[in-house]
Amino acid sequence: MDFISNPQAYGFITSKVACCGQGPYNGIGLCTPASNLCPNRDVFAFWDPFHPSERANRLIVDTFMIGDSKYMHPMNLSTVLLLDATSRT
Repeated sequence: MDFISNPQAYGFITSKVACCGQGPYNGIGLCTPASNLCPNRDVFAFWDPFHPSERANRLIVDTFMIGDSKYMHPMNLSTVLLLDATSRT
């Protein structure tokens, strides 16, 4: 997704450093009480080295639901659900 290659365009400060973790880029291990924690998780694309942040997950879900054909081909999930709903009437 574009928020990884161009995080600033989506309001993130970085996609290379996790909000919570240890070691370089907060990229070692999971988020624990001993981890470094960012002051504002809404501006980080990743919560920990493995999981997108809540805000990044919202962008991903929005792409599945209402995204254009650049990412969702031949149609997004909202269109599929609408087709399913109209076929039952």
